[in-house]
Amino acid sequence: MDKYKVLLVDDEEEVIHVIMKKINWEGLGFSVVGYANNGVKAFEMVEELQPDVVMTDIKMPFMDGIELSHRIKSEYPTTKLLFFTGFDEFEYAKEAVRLEVEEYILKPVNSVELTNVFTKLKIKLDQEISEKRNVEILQKYYIESLPLLQTNFYSSLIEGKIREEEIPEYLSNYQISFQEPFFCCIVIHTSSSQVPDNINPLLLSTSVNRQVNERLTEKWKAKCFIYLGNTVLITQLKAESEVSELTDECDRFCKYAKNIIGAIVTIGIGQVCDNILALSQSYSSAREAVSYRVIYGTSRAINMKEIVSNKVENYARTNERELSDLFKMIHIGSESDVSVAANRYLTHTFFPNKSLQQYHIDMMELISTMYRFAMNNDIVTDDFSGDIRKLYSNLLDLESSALQKWLIDCSLSFRTKLINARSSSTKSFVSRAKEYVHQNYADEELSLDRICEVLGVSNSYFSSIFKKETGNSFISYLTDYRMEQASCQLVETNEKSYIIAKNVGYTDPNYFSYVFKRRFGVSPSKYRREHIESEI
Repeated sequence: MDKYKVLLVDDEEEVIHVIMKKINWEGLGFSVVGYANNGVKAFEMVEELQPDVVMTDIKMPFMDGIELSHRIKSEYPTTKLLFFTGFDEFEYAKEAVRLEVEEYILKPVNSVELTNVFTKLKIKLDQEISEKRNVEILQKYYIESLPLLQTNFYSSLIEGKIREEEIPEYLSNYQISFQEPFFCCIVIHTSSSQVPDNINPLLLSTSVNRQVNERLTEKWKAKCFIYLGNTVLITQLKAESEVSELTDECDRFCKYAKNIIGAIVTIGIGQVCDNILALSQSYSSAREAVSYRVIYGTSRAINMKEIVSNKVENYARTNERELSDLFKMIHIGSESDVSVAANRYLTHTFFPNKSLQQYHIDMMELISTMYRFAMNNDIVTDDFSGDIRKLYSNLLDLESSALQKWLIDCSLSFRTKLINARSSSTKSFVSRAKEYVHQNYADEELSLDRICEVLGVSNSYFSSIFKKETGNSFISYLTDYRMEQASCQLVETNEKSYIIAKNVGYTDPNYFSYVFKRRFGVSPSKYRREHIESEI
């Protein structure tokens, strides 16, 4: 396996070189990846190199070994710490114990003693890795992940993405049992627009989901999960005729939800099937039943079989998977991917033999779905900014090739606008961060955490975006800007160096001088003298 990485920290560079030469690091299973002569530099290297072991002196400038160890333990708790120092006071030893330091070694360092320390440390590191791979631990992780795995399976099942030969393995691996001979999908939709005053729609939906689990799941041996913002139940029936009882109970639940918790709930009842592979059709019909709430009203259960005539039931239905794939390609695919997805959708939806009535219905569904997609993603286009009824009439008159061109052009336009919006958002993001630095660089508390809190994003996301746009880390950018401001103040004012340090966000004048010299190659005082003399 790879060698464990070691970082050495001591303000006496000759001590570090002696240690590096005294030990057969490779033979012990370690590799010295770097060294630092102060705590500040060491912590920067820990962030960059992610060492397995940090061996540090205690007394150092800018940040001593105790503070360095505290920060490492806080942010990188698995990193092993070793103290080697000329100090043997009880307080240092006590703090080392509290920090769970592996060893407290007194200088001068003995090569035999150090070899023994790293031999034991290698055994401990190997053991920890072995424990992480332990079967029992993996089994525990697996059990903890089961609810998510089961939900993913149910989602794939109603999407029609599971093959028959895969079913037994999924049921066994995910500990799922289907006992009854018949199945039925129901979709429970909670209105997010009709909610009681001062109630968060998300909390209301969560409350409905909890009530569903308490009142419906157990009796109907249902598998309950969230899908596309709705609660979905895969219910089990002893006989196909039980769907009437299920519909009545769902209807009572809708009334209960409205009267007790103020939620407007509509439940769609799908077709009954005797094979779980047919649950995709059951789900589709349940979802369609929910959409009929605009005709039949809300706060009720709608059984698709009861309200749709056989004639309409026999129409070929819109292939929702192809439309979903099209929107996915608009979000993340290439131009070619978008064109292929659009053609696939049209092939499955519009061109097989259909009645004119169903063609009109499909066209209405396409336009409304495209319109919702545009609105949800803040896309403004000419097609959807005018009269939608006029757009609908125009598209009905198009031949298949013209309709195909319109859908592809419209989809590509959506894709371009999304790319431009993301690019603009990213640049605005970085600009806001730079502007905040320019206005607040004197604040000693300004940090990566602070700027992420101001922007409302995670550290990892901000760091990756900032470096991608600027080629530099945020901390480096902040440091460079502070140093530029400091250099101007040194030349343009007569302020003392410690005053200028405070003006640019450094409370420790010594650390300011250290950073300044690292940036410009000379101390602040020498920088001032050189630039004043050059002007004279």
